[in-house]
Amino acid sequence: MRSFVPAISAAALFLCGCAAHRGSGPSFSDVPVAGRPSVSLPNDRLIMTPDDVLVGKVARVNVDGRFVVMTFPIGHLPSLDQKLSIYRRGLKMGEVRVTGPQLDDSVVGDLAAGDARAGDEVRAQ
Repeated sequence: MRSFVPAISAAALFLCGCAAHRGSGPSFSDVPVAGRPSVSLPNDRLIMTPDDVLVGKVARVNVDGRFVVMTFPIGHLPSLDQKLSIYRRGLKMGEVRVTGPQLDDSVVGDLAAGDARAGDEVRAQ
C-alpha cells in the first residue's frame, strides 16, 4: 500500500500538468488546407523574366596584338563580327569585336577601343 500512494499522486500530477497545456496549441481551424494558401499574397503578382544578355569573361589579353580570349557559358557564344562591351567593376573599359577562332567555350576578339584585363566582364551591347 505504501508504493501505491506515491504512484497515484505522481499520476495525478502528470495528468494535471498535461491538462494545463491543452489550450496553447493551434486548433484544427488554424491548419492550412490544400485549396487555401498558407501565406497572404498581394493581388498584383510579380512577373519575373529571365535576362537574356550574353555575358562572359576575359580569360587572356595580348596587349601587343590587341586581342583578347573570352570564355562564355556553354551554348551561349557570340556570333562573328558581334560587338561586345568590356566592363571592370561595373565601369565600361572598352569594346571588342568577335573575330574568331572559337574552341569549345572560348572565342577570340579584337580590341576596338579601350583596354582589357583578365577577369573583366564581357557583355553584349
